[in-house]
Amino acid sequence: MAKPLILKIPVIGITGSAGKTTTKEMTASILQQKWKVFKTKGNANTYKNTLKYVKLIRPYHQAVVLEFGMLHLGGIRKHCRIIQPNIGIITNVGTAHIGNFNGKIEGIARAKSELIQNMKQTGTLILNADDKNSQLLRTKGFRGKIVTIGINHQATYQAKNVKYVRNGMEFEVSLKGEMHRFYIPTFGIHNIYNALFAIAVADHLGFDAELIKRGLRGYTKPRRRLNVFTLPQGIQIIDDTYSANPHAMKAAIKVASDIGNKNKIAVLGTMLEMGNYSVKAHKDVGRYLAKHHFHYLYTFGKQAKYIADGAIEAGFPRSHIMTFLEKGKMHANLITKIKPNTTILIKGSHGMKMNETVHFLINYYKKQT
Repeated sequence: MAKPLILKIPVIGITGSAGKTTTKEMTASILQQKWKVFKTKGNANTYKNTLKYVKLIRPYHQAVVLEFGMLHLGGIRKHCRIIQPNIGIITNVGTAHIGNFNGKIEGIARAKSELIQNMKQTGTLILNADDKNSQLLRTKGFRGKIVTIGINHQATYQAKNVKYVRNGMEFEVSLKGEMHRFYIPTFGIHNIYNALFAIAVADHLGFDAELIKRGLRGYTKPRRRLNVFTLPQGIQIIDDTYSANPHAMKAAIKVASDIGNKNKIAVLGTMLEMGNYSVKAHKDVGRYLAKHHFHYLYTFGKQAKYIADGAIEAGFPRSHIMTFLEKGKMHANLITKIKPNTTILIKGSHGMKMNETVHFLINYYKKQT
């Protein structure tokens, strides 16, 4: 393979099991407050996309923000050998694509560590102090600066006084010894972590607090990622149907639990690419859901029925669980359980097309008015 493109401007490479696209969008939004920025288009994050980006980066760009996706060992190394980052972010080490790693989290950590080993070795690496599995990352031999972000553990950039507010989240971070309050127009504790990565990059690059605040307030929220629709009769739909893995499933369940109405329904599709880990992963999500005060659980897809099994094991009433393999039948049953002031969380892997359920409900309630 030819030598990597090595640029003299900030090149931020972002990988991780969840949060890549949002972190990329938040980071780019801040840097765009004063710079011309090239960023990964949407979530086109394969190494083949990175190859295309080499030809799209122009001399007038002052920073590059890239999302590095991977399915197998060697994937992130390929990205770095095309365009070498000098700032690296690993959002977390979770179970996305764990089926490609014999169900072992150590295999995923090894694959993510390729960013550390192949980025500029005197650059800046930003890690999640709260993510237990990030301790498995191979930082030995890295000669650059390691910066951490977190909420619960001591970190270089630590969020405090986190709270839900109208249409988003607020939190405080100390920059250069002074506390600043930030707002993001999206829900969820997991999105605070994404914002902290963006803050860490911007502060490292000399952006002041006001520019950072403005960039976070105005970032482009990716479609089908915790988008909230309010329908007549106080019915609320949380559309988080873009993708799914256990980490992201739990994050969405937590958001729905935190912002939802008293009556809550979860409609969860199969998480794909779980391999031998699939039964355990789905059951784990079900057990987590059982602790978060949902009234009904609907599952869609063959593997998703294990979410139901996990929920039952954790004490969720069996009579409040419906499992389906046909969307039409599921939709017909679902509308019989929705009453005024109900929140419906809809999530599943991209291939499960759970957004069809979102469209069905929106159209159904439009016709009722």
